[in-house]
Amino acid sequence: MNGAAKGAIVGGVFLAMVAGAGYGVYTLVDDSGSGGTSGTAAAAAKSSGPPTEKEVAGTAAAFLAAWADGDAAKAAGLTNNDAAAQAAVAGFRSAAHVSKAQITPGTPTGTTVPFSVTAEVTYEGVTKPLAYESKLTVVRGATTGKALVDWQPSVLHPQLQRDEKLRAGTAATPPVKAVDRGGEELTAEKYPSLRPVLEALRQTYGAKAGGRPGVELWIEPAAPGAPRRTLLTLAEGEPGRIETRLDANVQAAAEKAVAKYPESSVVAVKPSTGDILAVANNRKDGFNAAMQGSRAPGSTLKIMTAAMLLDRGLVAADKVAACPPTASWDGKPFRNLGGFAMEGETFATSFARSCNTAFISLIDDVKDNGALPREAREVFGIGLDNWKTGIPSFDGKVPEVSGPAAAAAYIGQGQVQMNPLTIASITATARTGVFRQPVLVPAGLDGRPLAKAARAMKPSVSAQLVRMMRQTAVSGTGAGAMASVGGDKGAKTGSAEVDGKGSPDSWFTGFSGDVAAAAMVEGGGHGGDAAGPVVAAVLRS
Repeated sequence: MNGAAKGAIVGGVFLAMVAGAGYGVYTLVDDSGSGGTSGTAAAAAKSSGPPTEKEVAGTAAAFLAAWADGDAAKAAGLTNNDAAAQAAVAGFRSAAHVSKAQITPGTPTGTTVPFSVTAEVTYEGVTKPLAYESKLTVVRGATTGKALVDWQPSVLHPQLQRDEKLRAGTAATPPVKAVDRGGEELTAEKYPSLRPVLEALRQTYGAKAGGRPGVELWIEPAAPGAPRRTLLTLAEGEPGRIETRLDANVQAAAEKAVAKYPESSVVAVKPSTGDILAVANNRKDGFNAAMQGSRAPGSTLKIMTAAMLLDRGLVAADKVAACPPTASWDGKPFRNLGGFAMEGETFATSFARSCNTAFISLIDDVKDNGALPREAREVFGIGLDNWKTGIPSFDGKVPEVSGPAAAAAYIGQGQVQMNPLTIASITATARTGVFRQPVLVPAGLDGRPLAKAARAMKPSVSAQLVRMMRQTAVSGTGAGAMASVGGDKGAKTGSAEVDGKGSPDSWFTGFSGDVAAAAMVEGGGHGGDAAGPVVAAVLRS
């Protein structure tokens, strides 16, 4: 029995079983779900409301059977996006080269039906098994009243996103064997969150590192130039060797730390060199938010704001700074967490306690909306748009703005955009007084130029920043998370409000010896609650 015939029989048997169980699969051809016993009346009485349990099971059964049989037109007709579904289901056979498939539904939960796919991919005489789980949702058709599969790319494969496609064939670039700074191989099997990093390394260096491409099944990205994501290797290629600056021990600690918090990311760098020691993400979408994300960093940016204020002589770590419960700028009020206030305390204590108003109230004295963006570019190397880490990355943004947005920027809100990589770099710059562009792959590998800041930080500014971060780690808002970290240590917490979200993003950055790390947990709450333990775990490694 050939594969196509076997797939058709599986689909047919499945349909017969469902019909025998009384789910009424064959009524799908009738708008009313009545089985065609009263066509005119059914057409006049279009169904409405959520699909019934019977409709959900029947629609899912018919769609999955048509898909398994390779009948793209029939499968697409059971969805609410005929054109997109037909192209995707047809491509499952023609472009992804799936030679046969058995698709088994699970137990529906409401209108959602999970299912498993057991398939074979065949290309140029080579066949390999492919198995995965996915799910679909049944909805009521807006115009027909029929129960239809709500078409999403993830129905075909759970990792597919909008405008992405499954493809099989000879890979565009050879595979790479990435190794850490000590020569240990870094694989996606051992370090799962490195998968997007390894794919990006292959995209950038695969053709330059030698080797020979293999035959693979991959996800073709929607964005031009974005790395392909390999799902299955049918024939091994010959990998080229890529040396990275990662540290396998630190990476292992980072992987374990982010695994405890959904939608979390962390980066560790070596302040004395700029080497990236670890990159880890725990995200449903597989996005490398640790290096490419762009979100408001909250009070972790006060490291940079404090540097600017110290640089201008407007504050000093050991001098008293006002910390009222509220401060206004251009008519917008800003408050401290819980409305707390302090009297007679130093600027270092305001920093350690994360007093927003101590920073906002100094805008009048700065008298320059461009002061913070210039400090970002000239001292911290942020927003230069020319970092070349070895793979795609975002090097932060501190735009020049006015009014309330300028005040919000002082405390890491408004239009400021960062990620764990840039915040870890800010901490590393504060630690040493010198910006060293973070690097994942040594620049000597391809001769690429690294970004440079216009000037080093004044030694007195760096010394005060480090002292304030030490205080934060010992007796300030970072003390709880950093209690388990020994030696010379410093920290800064942050929480960033996100429009439409009930809980703020949790941010935390810290250093211990010659390691700086920063983490972000979307919706994780206050900095020390979620991001803090992630950073502490990395620093302990």
